[in-house]
Parts: sequence; C-alpha cells; structure tokens
Amino acid sequence: MAVRHRLIRSTVDDVWAVLADSTRYGDWVVGTSESRPEDGVWPRVGSSIAYTVRLGRWSVAGSTVVRRCEAPGVLELEADSGRLGTARIALEIRPWGEYALVTIDEHPLRGPAGKLHNTVVDALIQLRHRSMLARLADTVEKAPKTAHQAV
Repeated sequence: MAVRHRLIRSTVDDVWAVLADSTRYGDWVVGTSESRPEDGVWPRVGSSIAYTVRLGRWSVAGSTVVRRCEAPGVLELEADSGRLGTARIALEIRPWGEYALVTIDEHPLRGPAGKLHNTVVDALIQLRHRSMLARLADTVEKAPKTAHQAV
C-alpha cells in the first residue's frame, strides 16, 4: 500500500473544487490527458470519467469510477486501466490550520497489477504520488479561490 501526504496552501474547499471538477482530472493526475465525463454527475458515487493515459507513443484508454464521496473531505476512486487492472485511490482532505492536508492511499485491486503488487510497485507508486500531489497543489494554488476567500 502506498500512502503519501502533502500540505496544500489553500483551503479544503479550494482543494475540493479541483477534485470535484471532472474536466480538471488531467491537470493533477500524472500521465492522464483528455479527461471527460462518462456516466453520472462527478463526483457522485457511481459517476465516472474517461481519459487517455499517455507514456511517449504508448497510450491506453482508462476510466475512473467514484466509489465513495463525502464532500469536502473524502473521495475514493477505482481507476480501471484495462489490461493492467484496477486500483483503489483514496483521497482525504482535512483542515491543517488555514491550509489543507491531502493524503492519498493507493493500491491495486484486480488484474495483473494486483497479482504483481510488491514493495517495488509501492515505491513506483510513491514516486507517482509525489508528482501527482505536487501537480494538485500547483493546480489548486493557482486556481481562483472559493467565494468565502475573496478579498
């Protein structure tokens, strides 16, 4: 299991605004591009988005389904990468003083990724999380602030 956290210099509501926008998924999820709504209203439980994952000339279509949503503090997703399998991605956003502490917990569920899961895979996921949380922080901190933050 790979768990990582990051302090984001914005409010919980500002972080949630980015997570709750299905069109922003590619802004913070590493390797993801062209995200678009697939089913339901994101981030309601059961809703999903479709996207493309690109690594050089290689690409694969994927989708992510919301499995648990407790706005603005908990978002749990199941990412389906086709032949690679599925993964559980849980995000927890909590107030930390005037900022938001974001914790991400990810582990493979099904398919080859689940069967081959080991400490090496966790180390690779940790590297991905470091980059993903940095991208999330950058996206949130540069986004317009929620109404109660306006000066």
